[in-house]
Amino acid sequence: MPSRKKTAMFASAFFTCVCSFVIICVVLATQHWMSSEVRFSGTNSSVTVSLTYGLFSGTCEQFVDAGLQVSEKTFQVADNLGNTKAKGMITAIIVILVLSLLSSLLSSGFTCTNAVSNPYQTFLGPTGVYTWNSLCGTFVLIAMILFPVNIEENGLSVELARGCFSFLQTHTKSAHTYGYSYWIMLLIFFLNIASIIIIYFYDHARYSKKKEQERPIENAPKDVILF
Repeated sequence: MPSRKKTAMFASAFFTCVCSFVIICVVLATQHWMSSEVRFSGTNSSVTVSLTYGLFSGTCEQFVDAGLQVSEKTFQVADNLGNTKAKGMITAIIVILVLSLLSSLLSSGFTCTNAVSNPYQTFLGPTGVYTWNSLCGTFVLIAMILFPVNIEENGLSVELARGCFSFLQTHTKSAHTYGYSYWIMLLIFFLNIASIIIIYFYDHARYSKKKEQERPIENAPKDVILF
């Protein structure tokens, strides 16, 4: 059985890993990644399309300068994208987040195993926790970088607006606001760092204690040497 200190440290790391897993599920499930106001100009009037969307679905509504508002519509992101680059990048972000979800799950399993037992394999100990938490944090950061790139370089919001209302003409300007589904990915990253720090402190304390027990005999008291 593991010591109380080990159980407490790994249980704390397990809690942070589970929180990370839950937040990734929330990120994937919610559609508050982006809110955009996309403006188009026509021959007689200007039209503004308001969108709120995530990786899978979203809502859009149209406003004409005269004050006319078209009722809100729900759409599927993949169905509204004609731009294959934008669609491919959305798919890549989903795959990366699924990989981060699996990494977080494995990290939770490793920390739970160490909290209740002493595994013989080295990789099942702190090394495995470092590896899976590092991978999870890296995947999340990549997803956070790719999404803005998709917005700016591939005109994701413009493509989705055109998918909602096919008669839109010339795009003039856009305004974007990142939602909570995007920003809480930072929390996932910090939770992974917290898990690594907790296990590092445990591993460092264990290593120091082991070295102290293996100190050379010349450092031992004289009466012990005489004995």
